[in-house]
This record gives sequence, C-alpha cells and structure tokens, in this order.
Amino acid sequence: MYLLEELEIYNLAQEDSDKIWKIVDGWDPFPKWRIGSQFTEAADSISSNIAEGYGRYFFKQQIVFCFYARGSLMESKNWLFKARKRNLIDDAILEELVNDLRTIHKKLNSYVKRLKQEVRKVK
Repeated sequence: MYLLEELEIYNLAQEDSDKIWKIVDGWDPFPKWRIGSQFTEAADSISSNIAEGYGRYFFKQQIVFCFYARGSLMESKNWLFKARKRNLIDDAILEELVNDLRTIHKKLNSYVKRLKQEVRKVK
C-alpha cells in the first residue's frame, strides 16, 4: 500500500470527523465555540496523526503517531459524552458516533500491531 487514501483506518477517521463537523456546525454559537471547536479539533486530529505517521519513514515513528491518534480518539469520545450530557446531541447520534469511534479504535490497534510486526522484521 503506497497511497494514504487507500488506508482504511485513515478513511474511517476522515468520515467520522466529517460527521462530527456537520453535527457541530448546527449548534448554537456558545456550545459551537466552547465544546464544538475542541470536539472537531480532536476528531480531525485522529486522521491527521495517522497521515503524519504514514508519511514517516520508520515504522517506530509511524507507531508513535498512531498513539497520538488514539489519544485524540479518546479525547473525541470525551467531548461526545459531554455533548450528550449537555443535550447537544441525542442518544441515537451518541450511539452512532460511539460505534464509529469503537470501530476506529479497534482498527487502529490492529494497524499498530501490524506496524510492530514490521519493526520486528527489520531487526
């Protein structure tokens, strides 16, 4: 695989951040500014870190950026729960996005596992 756009985990993270963007875009100004900006930044950071890691030459560097992406994923989940608690989203949206993030998390862990296998091959 030579193209970032062919990486499934990257595409899933992109799709999820686009969903979050569209949801936040419909919020009133204060929650959009206070929660929404951090929520969208965290969600965008998942695919951004995957992309930055993908562009690195060494597998170990790629793994580090995957860990950053995983941190951003957990931050996104945090903002998602805050948004629900503050009645900015309903239960259906919460469930959909939690499931999306769960899928991304599992696939990201699998991707890291594969990268670690590549590191062992290089030694």
